Amino acid sequence: MPIVTIQVTREGTQPGVNSVTAEEKAALIKGVSELLLNVLNKPVDSTFVIIEEVETDNWGWGGLPVAEFRRRRSGAAD
Repeated sequence: MPIVTIQVTREGTQPGVNSVTAEEKAALIKGVSELLLNVLNKPVDSTFVIIEEVETDNWGWGGLPVAEFRRRRSGAAD
């Protein structure tokens, strides 16, 4: 019985949306379940997928809050 946890930041992938949509979550669940079936032969009906959305204020990267990390990274690309 595989259990997969996916953590994503709580922000939308489309304008006007501030979280992962139900359709996107369904696609993640289906894709991960099918991957475990294809790679490890784990039945889809025994796979649990948990999606956790984390506020960007609670997410860090490279020693910085994610918003600051992104600001610095985008500034470096200019």
